[in-house]
Amino acid sequence: MPFDLQPVLKGEFLELRPLLPEDFDDLYAIASDPLIWEQHPSSDRYKEEIFKEFFREGMESGGALIAIDAKDGRVIGSSRFHAYNEEQSEIEIGWSFLARTHWGGVYNREMKQLMLRHAFQFVRTVVFLVGPQNLRSQKAMEKIGGVRVASRTDERGRVNVVYQITAST
Repeated sequence: MPFDLQPVLKGEFLELRPLLPEDFDDLYAIASDPLIWEQHPSSDRYKEEIFKEFFREGMESGGALIAIDAKDGRVIGSSRFHAYNEEQSEIEIGWSFLARTHWGGVYNREMKQLMLRHAFQFVRTVVFLVGPQNLRSQKAMEKIGGVRVASRTDERGRVNVVYQITAST
């Protein structure tokens, strides 16, 4: 069975579904907050022209998901599946962000739990690449059980901290 990179995943607090071109305005309304990106390697992603490129790459990736608050149906963020490696039984989850109104609570945890549960139907290992200065995301990774295992250089030549979660057998 091939890995479904754009499933619809439903939890108690949010729903993830495939990102669509018409989602740009709603998603940019959240992403235009500079504080979301202040610790991120791409700290200027709040600028519309920079976010347009991020959005375009997400659409082209075939693995981008939009996060919707289950209570009111509003867009609250996004995430992606990326770099599926069947041979190594591994996939990356990343490019995740949430509206600040949804930080520090159950939303990020549920987003990652839904994505991990889905991924573990296809792979043994999920990796997350986090910028070395992004302490907020590193703490969030540790909260959901991510184990810091290495550093890795991404496609753009940036060094990232690698967190890994392995399926329980």
